[in-house]
Amino acid sequence: MSSIESKPPELAPAASAEADEPTRVPLAIEDWLTVLIMAALALITFANVLVRYFTSSSFAWTEEFSVFLMIVLALVAGSGAVARDRHIRIEYFSDSGSMARRRGLACFGALMVALLFGLIAVLSVRVVWDDYRFGETSPGIGVPQWWYSMWMPIISLAIALRAFGLFLRRLRGVVPGASE
Repeated sequence: MSSIESKPPELAPAASAEADEPTRVPLAIEDWLTVLIMAALALITFANVLVRYFTSSSFAWTEEFSVFLMIVLALVAGSGAVARDRHIRIEYFSDSGSMARRRGLACFGALMVALLFGLIAVLSVRVVWDDYRFGETSPGIGVPQWWYSMWMPIISLAIALRAFGLFLRRLRGVVPGASE
């Protein structure tokens, strides 16, 4: 008897721990970026704590850079969630009804996510251009603001492409986890 079978049902691994569906662009990209960003956040925070403890002052750049990294982390993790089809939805509607209805809702949801993040990517290019053109600097340490804002259109475009890839997968095949 395996260790999974011997555990009570509430301790068994969740169904969401299944293998990811195959994608053209490896999902390891988002996974490794998440690991690297979390490691950077941990190191920055740890260094700031040590400096603050031993010198009673702190690095000025840590808060600003940590906020930036947390925003990038949320976007990168969102990209992974979209690619894995684990984004937020109301399961009562998405998991009920016929297979055609579930597939249609899955396609519609993926297409709307692609449209939303495509629009965010296009509109945020203007923000980056304005930051660059007007020479905006960050409030904490005074670096050019476009260094931070340039990542919004890039990652939003990546999310839009991941969502469009999910739309194509759902359009071609059966919705995973759906049984009929």
